[in-house]
Amino acid sequence: MIYFDNAATTFYKPKSVYLAVNYALKELSANPGRSGHKLSLKAAEMVFNTREKVAKLFNANSFENVVFSQNCTMSINMCMRGLLNDGDHLIISDLEHNSVYRTAKDLEKKGIELDIFEYERNNTIRNIASLIKPNTKAIVCTHGSNVFGIKLPIKEIGQLCKDNNIYFIVDAAQTAGVTDIDMKRDNIDYLCIAPHKGLYSPMGLGVLITDTKPKPLITGGTGSSSALSTQPNFLPDKYESGTINVPAIAGLNAGIDFVQKSKKLIFQKEMNIINYIYNELSKMNNTILYNKPDLPVLSFNIKNKSSDEVGDYLNKYNVCVRSGLHCSPLAHKKFNTIEKGTVRVSVSYFNTIEEARQFVYLINNI
Repeated sequence: MIYFDNAATTFYKPKSVYLAVNYALKELSANPGRSGHKLSLKAAEMVFNTREKVAKLFNANSFENVVFSQNCTMSINMCMRGLLNDGDHLIISDLEHNSVYRTAKDLEKKGIELDIFEYERNNTIRNIASLIKPNTKAIVCTHGSNVFGIKLPIKEIGQLCKDNNIYFIVDAAQTAGVTDIDMKRDNIDYLCIAPHKGLYSPMGLGVLITDTKPKPLITGGTGSSSALSTQPNFLPDKYESGTINVPAIAGLNAGIDFVQKSKKLIFQKEMNIINYIYNELSKMNNTILYNKPDLPVLSFNIKNKSSDEVGDYLNKYNVCVRSGLHCSPLAHKKFNTIEKGTVRVSVSYFNTIEEARQFVYLINNI
Protein backbone atom coordinates (compact mmCIF):
# COMPACT_ATOMS: atom_id res chain seq x y z
CA MET A 1 0.00 0.00 0.00
CA ILE A 2 1.33 3.43 -1.00
CA TYR A 3 -0.26 6.03 1.26
CA PHE A 4 -0.18 9.54 -0.22
CA ASP A 5 -3.06 11.04 1.79
CA ASN A 6 -1.11 12.45 4.70
CA ALA A 7 -2.75 15.90 4.42
CA ALA A 8 -5.91 14.20 5.71
CA THR A 9 -4.11 12.24 8.42
CA THR A 10 -0.80 10.42 8.66
CA PHE A 11 -1.36 6.68 8.36
CA TYR A 12 2.13 5.44 9.18
CA LYS A 13 3.29 6.60 12.61
CA PRO A 14 6.60 6.27 14.44
CA LYS A 15 6.78 2.99 16.36
CA SER A 16 7.11 5.01 19.55
CA VAL A 17 3.62 6.45 18.99
CA TYR A 18 2.01 3.00 18.75
CA LEU A 19 3.81 1.94 21.93
CA ALA A 20 2.81 5.11 23.80
CA VAL A 21 -0.88 4.73 22.89
CA ASN A 22 -0.85 1.07 23.91
CA TYR A 23 0.84 1.97 27.20
CA ALA A 24 -1.74 4.67 27.88
CA LEU A 25 -4.61 2.24 27.32
CA LYS A 26 -3.04 -0.30 29.66
CA GLU A 27 -1.53 1.93 32.35
CA LEU A 28 -3.02 5.45 32.09
CA SER A 29 -6.75 4.82 31.67
CA ALA A 30 -7.62 6.59 34.90
CA ASN A 31 -9.15 10.06 34.50
CA PRO A 32 -6.55 12.85 34.92
CA GLY A 33 -7.49 15.79 37.10
CA ARG A 34 -10.56 14.03 38.50
CA SER A 35 -9.16 11.89 41.31
CA GLY A 36 -6.30 11.89 43.78
CA HIS A 37 -5.26 8.25 43.51
CA LYS A 38 -2.00 7.07 41.98
CA LEU A 39 -3.37 6.06 38.58
CA SER A 40 -5.13 9.39 38.04
CA LEU A 41 -2.02 11.29 39.08
CA LYS A 42 0.11 9.18 36.73
CA ALA A 43 -2.16 10.06 33.79
CA ALA A 44 -2.19 13.73 34.82
CA GLU A 45 1.62 13.76 34.90
CA MET A 46 1.79 12.51 31.30
CA VAL A 47 -0.74 15.13 30.17
CA PHE A 48 1.22 17.85 31.96
CA ASN A 49 4.46 16.66 30.34
CA THR A 50 2.81 16.76 26.89
CA ARG A 51 1.61 20.33 27.44
CA GLU A 52 5.19 21.30 28.27
CA LYS A 53 6.49 19.67 25.08
CA VAL A 54 3.87 21.40 22.91
CA ALA A 55 4.62 24.78 24.51
CA LYS A 56 8.35 24.34 23.94
CA LEU A 57 7.96 23.17 20.33
CA PHE A 58 5.96 26.25 19.32
CA ASN A 59 7.51 28.72 21.79
CA ALA A 60 4.32 29.41 23.71
CA ASN A 61 4.44 31.49 26.88
CA SER A 62 3.45 28.64 29.20
CA PHE A 63 2.30 25.02 29.29
CA GLU A 64 -0.96 26.37 30.75
CA ASN A 65 -1.70 28.00 27.39
CA VAL A 66 -1.88 24.58 25.70
CA VAL A 67 -5.49 23.42 25.43
CA PHE A 68 -6.56 19.96 24.20
CA SER A 69 -9.71 19.81 22.10
CA GLN A 70 -11.59 17.30 19.94
CA ASN A 71 -9.83 18.33 16.71
CA CYS A 72 -8.31 21.30 14.89
CA THR A 73 -11.71 22.45 13.64
CA MET A 74 -12.96 22.67 17.20
CA SER A 75 -9.86 24.68 18.16
CA ILE A 76 -10.58 27.12 15.32
CA ASN A 77 -14.22 27.44 16.40
CA MET A 78 -13.15 28.03 20.01
CA CYS A 79 -11.11 31.03 18.86
CA MET A 80 -13.46 32.54 16.31
CA ARG A 81 -16.73 32.06 18.19
CA GLY A 82 -15.20 32.92 21.53
CA LEU A 83 -13.54 36.10 20.31
CA LEU A 84 -15.81 37.75 17.73
CA ASN A 85 -18.96 39.71 18.54
CA ASP A 86 -21.69 41.46 16.57
CA GLY A 87 -20.15 44.40 14.69
CA ASP A 88 -16.60 43.07 14.66
CA HIS A 89 -14.73 42.80 11.36
CA LEU A 90 -12.98 39.56 10.35
CA ILE A 91 -10.48 38.97 7.54
CA ILE A 92 -9.65 35.52 6.13
CA SER A 93 -7.65 34.29 3.12
CA ASP A 94 -8.90 32.95 -0.21
CA LEU A 95 -7.23 29.59 0.50
CA GLU A 96 -9.15 28.65 3.64
CA HIS A 97 -10.38 25.21 4.56
CA ASN A 98 -14.08 24.97 5.46
CA SER A 99 -13.09 24.81 9.13
CA VAL A 100 -12.41 28.55 8.82
CA TYR A 101 -14.62 29.49 5.85
CA ARG A 102 -17.87 27.91 7.05
CA THR A 103 -17.33 29.25 10.55
CA ALA A 104 -16.72 32.73 9.15
CA LYS A 105 -19.85 32.56 6.96
CA ASP A 106 -21.92 31.41 9.94
CA LEU A 107 -20.60 34.29 12.04
CA GLU A 108 -21.38 36.67 9.17
CA LYS A 109 -25.07 35.72 9.52
CA LYS A 110 -24.80 36.71 13.18
CA GLY A 111 -23.53 40.24 12.55
CA ILE A 112 -19.81 39.80 11.88
CA GLU A 113 -18.38 41.75 8.92
CA LEU A 114 -16.32 39.47 6.68
CA ASP A 115 -13.67 40.20 4.05
CA ILE A 116 -11.49 37.74 2.12
CA PHE A 117 -7.97 38.74 1.10
CA GLU A 118 -6.30 37.45 -2.05
CA TYR A 119 -3.09 35.50 -1.67
CA GLU A 120 -0.47 36.70 -4.14
CA ARG A 121 3.13 35.71 -3.66
CA ASN A 122 4.43 39.29 -3.71
CA ASN A 123 1.34 41.31 -2.73
CA THR A 124 -0.36 39.40 0.09
CA ILE A 125 0.49 41.85 2.88
CA ARG A 126 -0.62 44.82 0.81
CA ASN A 127 -3.87 43.03 -0.02
CA ILE A 128 -4.57 42.39 3.66
CA ALA A 129 -3.65 45.93 4.71
CA SER A 130 -6.13 47.39 2.21
CA LEU A 131 -8.99 45.55 3.99
CA ILE A 132 -8.21 46.61 7.57
CA LYS A 133 -10.88 48.80 9.21
CA PRO A 134 -11.18 50.47 12.64
CA ASN A 135 -13.40 47.55 13.77
CA THR A 136 -11.15 44.77 12.44
CA LYS A 137 -10.92 42.34 15.35
CA ALA A 138 -9.06 39.37 13.90
CA ILE A 139 -7.27 37.93 10.90
CA VAL A 140 -7.60 34.17 10.44
CA CYS A 141 -5.58 32.29 7.87
CA THR A 142 -4.17 28.91 7.07
CA HIS A 143 -0.40 28.57 7.33
CA GLY A 144 -0.41 26.13 4.43
CA SER A 145 -3.05 25.29 1.83
CA ASN A 146 -4.30 21.73 2.18
CA VAL A 147 -4.98 21.64 -1.58
CA PHE A 148 -2.11 23.38 -3.35
CA GLY A 149 0.70 23.31 -0.78
CA ILE A 150 1.01 27.10 -0.71
CA LYS A 151 2.68 28.48 2.41
CA LEU A 152 1.40 31.86 3.57
CA PRO A 153 3.79 34.47 5.07
CA ILE A 154 2.55 34.21 8.65
CA LYS A 155 5.49 36.10 10.14
CA GLU A 156 4.71 39.16 8.02
CA ILE A 157 0.95 38.81 8.60
CA GLY A 158 1.60 38.52 12.34
CA GLN A 159 3.62 41.72 12.31
CA LEU A 160 0.82 43.50 10.44
CA CYS A 161 -1.65 42.31 13.09
CA LYS A 162 0.60 43.46 15.91
CA ASP A 163 1.06 46.90 14.33
CA ASN A 164 -2.72 47.30 14.04
CA ASN A 165 -3.71 45.74 17.39
CA ILE A 166 -5.54 42.87 15.66
CA TYR A 167 -5.76 39.28 16.89
CA PHE A 168 -3.96 36.75 14.68
CA ILE A 169 -5.39 33.21 14.47
CA VAL A 170 -3.36 30.63 12.51
CA ASP A 171 -4.67 27.31 11.21
CA ALA A 172 -1.53 25.15 11.28
CA ALA A 173 -3.25 21.88 10.39
CA GLN A 174 -0.87 21.27 7.47
CA THR A 175 2.33 22.73 8.91
CA ALA A 176 2.65 21.93 12.61
CA GLY A 177 5.53 19.45 12.89
CA VAL A 178 6.47 19.89 9.22
CA THR A 179 7.83 23.43 9.16
CA ASP A 180 9.05 25.89 11.79
CA ILE A 181 6.46 27.86 13.80
CA ASP A 182 7.39 30.24 16.61
CA MET A 183 4.41 31.95 18.25
CA LYS A 184 6.45 34.82 19.67
CA ARG A 185 8.52 35.48 16.56
CA ASP A 186 5.47 35.21 14.32
CA ASN A 187 3.19 37.26 16.64
CA ILE A 188 0.54 34.52 16.74
CA ASP A 189 -2.21 34.96 19.32
CA TYR A 190 -3.99 31.65 18.62
CA LEU A 191 -2.35 28.59 17.08
CA CYS A 192 -4.70 25.76 16.02
CA ILE A 193 -3.10 22.37 15.41
CA ALA A 194 -4.18 18.99 13.98
CA PRO A 195 -1.62 16.74 15.71
CA HIS A 196 -2.78 13.61 13.85
CA LYS A 197 -1.02 14.99 10.77
CA GLY A 198 2.50 16.39 11.12
CA LEU A 199 2.88 15.40 14.78
CA TYR A 200 1.80 11.78 14.20
CA SER A 201 -0.73 11.46 17.02
CA PRO A 202 -3.91 9.37 16.66
CA MET A 203 -7.04 11.07 15.33
CA GLY A 204 -9.61 12.62 17.68
CA LEU A 205 -7.31 15.23 19.19
CA GLY A 206 -6.82 18.93 18.53
CA VAL A 207 -4.59 21.53 20.13
CA LEU A 208 -5.17 25.23 20.73
CA ILE A 209 -2.41 27.45 22.08
CA THR A 210 -3.66 30.80 23.35
CA ASP A 211 -2.55 33.69 25.56
CA THR A 212 -6.00 35.25 25.95
CA LYS A 213 -9.25 33.91 27.37
CA PRO A 214 -12.29 34.42 25.12
CA LYS A 215 -15.59 32.85 26.13
CA PRO A 216 -15.52 29.03 25.99
CA LEU A 217 -17.33 27.07 23.30
CA ILE A 218 -18.68 24.54 25.80
CA THR A 219 -18.94 24.45 29.59
CA GLY A 220 -19.12 21.64 32.11
CA GLY A 221 -17.04 19.57 34.47
CA THR A 222 -13.33 20.32 34.64
CA GLY A 223 -12.32 18.61 37.87
CA SER A 224 -11.47 22.06 39.28
CA SER A 225 -13.52 24.72 41.12
CA SER A 226 -16.35 22.19 41.28
CA ALA A 227 -18.37 24.16 43.86
CA LEU A 228 -18.81 27.04 41.39
CA SER A 229 -21.80 27.24 39.04
CA THR A 230 -19.65 29.11 36.52
CA GLN A 231 -16.82 27.87 34.31
CA PRO A 232 -13.28 28.32 35.76
CA ASN A 233 -11.56 31.37 34.25
CA PHE A 234 -8.03 29.99 34.22
CA LEU A 235 -6.13 28.07 31.53
CA PRO A 236 -6.36 25.35 30.40
CA ASP A 237 -9.41 24.34 32.47
CA LYS A 238 -11.64 27.05 31.00
CA TYR A 239 -11.65 25.20 27.65
CA GLU A 240 -11.37 21.55 28.70
CA SER A 241 -14.80 20.51 29.93
CA GLY A 242 -15.23 16.75 30.05
CA THR A 243 -12.72 13.93 29.82
CA ILE A 244 -9.76 14.52 27.54
CA ASN A 245 -8.35 11.96 25.08
CA VAL A 246 -5.53 10.50 27.16
CA PRO A 247 -4.37 7.79 24.67
CA ALA A 248 -4.17 10.32 21.83
CA ILE A 249 -2.30 12.78 24.06
CA ALA A 250 0.18 10.00 24.92
CA GLY A 251 0.64 9.43 21.19
CA LEU A 252 1.22 13.15 20.69
CA ASN A 253 3.82 13.09 23.44
CA ALA A 254 5.79 10.43 21.56
CA GLY A 255 5.15 12.09 18.20
CA ILE A 256 6.68 15.35 19.39
CA ASP A 257 9.81 13.49 20.54
CA PHE A 258 10.11 11.97 17.06
CA VAL A 259 9.65 15.34 15.34
CA GLN A 260 12.14 17.07 17.63
CA LYS A 261 14.82 14.51 16.78
CA SER A 262 14.19 14.61 13.02
CA LYS A 263 12.90 18.17 12.53
CA LYS A 264 15.10 19.33 9.64
CA LEU A 265 15.21 15.91 7.99
CA ILE A 266 11.42 15.60 7.90
CA PHE A 267 10.80 18.69 5.79
CA GLN A 268 13.79 18.04 3.52
CA LYS A 269 12.79 14.41 2.83
CA GLU A 270 9.13 15.26 2.23
CA MET A 271 9.98 18.10 -0.16
CA ASN A 272 12.45 15.91 -2.06
CA ILE A 273 9.66 13.40 -2.70
CA ILE A 274 6.99 15.94 -3.66
CA ASN A 275 9.41 17.85 -5.92
CA TYR A 276 10.34 14.61 -7.66
CA ILE A 277 6.66 13.92 -8.34
CA TYR A 278 6.08 17.50 -9.50
CA ASN A 279 9.05 17.42 -11.88
CA GLU A 280 8.05 14.07 -13.37
CA LEU A 281 4.40 15.07 -13.83
CA SER A 282 5.47 18.32 -15.50
CA LYS A 283 7.07 16.25 -18.29
CA MET A 284 3.75 14.62 -19.20
CA ASN A 285 1.72 16.35 -21.93
CA ASN A 286 -1.73 15.49 -20.55
CA THR A 287 -1.07 16.39 -16.92
CA ILE A 288 -2.30 19.72 -15.52
CA LEU A 289 -0.25 21.24 -12.69
CA TYR A 290 -1.35 24.41 -10.89
CA ASN A 291 1.67 25.55 -8.91
CA LYS A 292 4.98 24.35 -7.56
CA PRO A 293 4.25 23.61 -3.90
CA ASP A 294 6.00 25.15 -0.88
CA LEU A 295 4.88 22.22 1.26
CA PRO A 296 4.65 18.44 0.67
CA VAL A 297 1.14 18.76 -0.81
CA LEU A 298 0.53 18.72 -4.58
CA SER A 299 -2.67 18.92 -6.65
CA PHE A 300 -2.97 17.98 -10.31
CA ASN A 301 -5.43 16.75 -12.93
CA ILE A 302 -5.26 14.72 -16.13
CA LYS A 303 -6.89 16.10 -19.26
CA ASN A 304 -10.21 14.46 -20.18
CA LYS A 305 -10.28 12.55 -16.87
CA SER A 306 -12.19 13.49 -13.73
CA SER A 307 -10.23 13.62 -10.49
CA ASP A 308 -12.42 10.78 -9.17
CA GLU A 309 -11.55 8.58 -12.17
CA VAL A 310 -7.86 9.06 -11.47
CA GLY A 311 -8.33 8.40 -7.76
CA ASP A 312 -10.29 5.21 -8.46
CA TYR A 313 -7.64 3.98 -10.90
CA LEU A 314 -4.86 4.52 -8.36
CA ASN A 315 -6.90 2.83 -5.65
CA LYS A 316 -7.03 -0.35 -7.75
CA TYR A 317 -3.24 -0.42 -7.54
CA ASN A 318 -3.21 0.20 -3.78
CA VAL A 319 -2.21 3.87 -4.03
CA CYS A 320 -4.13 6.13 -1.63
CA VAL A 321 -4.66 9.72 -2.77
CA ARG A 322 -7.57 12.10 -2.32
CA SER A 323 -9.68 13.35 -5.21
CA GLY A 324 -12.39 16.01 -5.28
CA LEU A 325 -12.71 19.36 -3.49
CA HIS A 326 -10.80 18.65 -0.26
CA CYS A 327 -13.17 20.75 1.92
CA SER A 328 -11.64 23.94 0.47
CA PRO A 329 -13.98 25.58 -2.08
CA LEU A 330 -12.20 28.96 -1.82
CA ALA A 331 -8.90 27.44 -2.93
CA HIS A 332 -10.58 25.59 -5.79
CA LYS A 333 -12.33 28.73 -6.99
CA LYS A 334 -9.00 30.55 -6.93
CA PHE A 335 -7.43 27.95 -9.24
CA ASN A 336 -10.58 27.29 -11.32
CA THR A 337 -10.92 23.70 -10.19
CA ILE A 338 -14.26 24.04 -8.38
CA GLU A 339 -16.09 22.00 -11.06
CA LYS A 340 -13.81 18.95 -11.21
CA GLY A 341 -11.69 19.19 -8.08
CA THR A 342 -8.13 17.88 -8.10
CA VAL A 343 -6.12 14.77 -7.40
CA ARG A 344 -4.08 15.50 -4.27
CA VAL A 345 -0.81 13.84 -3.35
CA SER A 346 0.48 14.51 0.18
CA VAL A 347 3.54 12.79 1.58
CA SER A 348 5.05 12.22 4.99
CA TYR A 349 8.43 11.27 6.40
CA PHE A 350 7.55 7.58 6.04
CA ASN A 351 7.10 7.75 2.26
CA THR A 352 9.96 6.94 -0.11
CA ILE A 353 11.30 7.95 -3.51
CA GLU A 354 10.61 4.40 -4.71
CA GLU A 355 6.92 4.88 -3.89
CA ALA A 356 7.03 8.16 -5.80
CA ARG A 357 8.52 6.35 -8.82
CA GLN A 358 5.74 3.75 -8.75
CA PHE A 359 3.16 6.54 -8.53
CA VAL A 360 4.66 8.38 -11.51
CA TYR A 361 4.67 5.12 -13.50
CA LEU A 362 0.94 4.63 -12.86
CA ILE A 363 0.11 8.22 -13.81
CA ASN A 364 2.14 7.85 -17.00
CA ASN A 365 0.06 4.77 -17.84
CA ILE A 366 -3.13 6.81 -17.55
